[in-house]
Amino acid sequence: MKRTVIGIVLMGIMGAGSLMAEDRDWRSDRDLRHDYADRRADYRDMNRDRAKIAQDQRELREERREGDWRGAQRERAELRNEYRDLNRDRSDARRDTRDIRHDRRWDWR
Repeated sequence: MKRTVIGIVLMGIMGAGSLMAEDRDWRSDRDLRHDYADRRADYRDMNRDRAKIAQDQRELREERREGDWRGAQRERAELRNEYRDLNRDRSDARRDTRDIRHDRRWDWR
């Protein structure tokens, strides 16, 4: 009986070891594909942010021309938020580019 239980336990341990060995993703290009897709999404977001900035700048000029200082203050706050978002997207795109270069250099492709 002891021999049977020990045999079953050892079979379970050996099976678990092989499952853990197969857990690794052997498709190494997956990281690069995700980095490229993430960088493209960042570029699209940066283009949207630039369009929003241009719109907010037009609205700010209009508010100043009309003399609506509270409206101009709101537009400046929106512009600050848009510039902050644009800078975050730029840094994220730079980080993705650096990661792509690092993966290529170490031949992960």
